Amino acid sequence: MSDYFKGWAKPGPNIPDGHSGGHPEIPDVTFDALSGHYRVFQLKDGHRFSTDDLLAAWYGTSHVPCARTALDLGSGVGTVGMIAAWRLQGTRFVTVEAQDVSVALARRSAEYNGLHGRYEIRHGDFRDPALLAADEKFDLVLGSPPYFPLDAGIHGDHPQKIACRFEARGTVVDYCATAARHLALGGWFACVFPVNPEGQLKRVEEGARAAGLTIVRRRPIVLREGQPPLLAVFAMMRSEDLPESFRDKTFVEPALIIRRADGSIHPEYSVVKMSIGFPP
Repeated sequence: MSDYFKGWAKPGPNIPDGHSGGHPEIPDVTFDALSGHYRVFQLKDGHRFSTDDLLAAWYGTSHVPCARTALDLGSGVGTVGMIAAWRLQGTRFVTVEAQDVSVALARRSAEYNGLHGRYEIRHGDFRDPALLAADEKFDLVLGSPPYFPLDAGIHGDHPQKIACRFEARGTVVDYCATAARHLALGGWFACVFPVNPEGQLKRVEEGARAAGLTIVRRRPIVLREGQPPLLAVFAMMRSEDLPESFRDKTFVEPALIIRRADGSIHPEYSVVKMSIGFPP
């Protein structure tokens, strides 16, 4: 396995011996580069990882670089959790995903990446109290919630896409509530969600408030320079873990621009990508 990609040196750990030599060919499944030498299995025509996943993993791990335990809610094929696991080599992960096909792919990826022993994939709806014990607490909780109600827009042509984009199993409110219940003392919940139209931002704010969380930081995401932000990444803590002067206050950071007006990747986003093991 090459240590370079187009002149960029891949950082981080190599894949354990016995895994890097190849992989089984699976019909209708691709085997794609992730962080450093990590790779991920995903359906050719299903839901595929995107900038949103990279941003959620980057923002969360940036706030809790010393996390002992982490939880990834609605983890899909494992992109957010595995990027975070690549960056947080000493952290024990629990991920929860309801879709059979996504769980199967995530388990195959976790095996390839040598994550056994610190990366547990639980199959089911994270709203089910049987999946997460009341006393399970995590220093970092991650989430990339579906963005739209089931009655909003065209669902698409693949059931895996529907569950990842539309709120078939919980809303951002449910993500906030579950995160708040399972945050360790002083822990952080990080997620990505739309802020445009304005009602979407209000949903995150109301969900956080109802769960007893404060959005400590928010960073708008501009997909192309000159356009309004469509997304944002959010970093939250339980309000009771904060000084009173911090509760219900949010520091809004300058927008992160993904592409410049000419279509090239913005230099700051290139640096963000490198920090989570992606080529610039």
